Amino acid sequence: MRRGIAGLLLAVGLLGMGAAQAEDLPTFTLTFKSDGTFEPARLEVPAGRFKINLINASKEPVEFESIPLRKEKVLGPGVQSFVVITISRPGEYPFFDDFHSNVKGTLVVK
Repeated sequence: MRRGIAGLLLAVGLLGMGAAQAEDLPTFTLTFKSDGTFEPARLEVPAGRFKINLINASKEPVEFESIPLRKEKVLGPGVQSFVVITISRPGEYPFFDDFHSNVKGTLVVK
């Protein structure tokens, strides 16, 4: 019984550490606007590990997706969330709203 509780406490502690580490990362914001665009459409970030806060300011579900970055996140109307990305190679990486294929943006890694 004690081992089970100790394991559970360790797992909860490790989850908390992951959240704390995500809070310490350089953070950028990407908003899905109600007019069907991203703000900003071109997001510049430093190479390395960083967090992008995603804000859905629209009244429809949206999906942040980037095939080259292998990231996707669905957000309901009015929902906020985040993705953590680690990338060391500078360049331009496209992203889009998978629910609205004409909404596109670019992540520029410096």
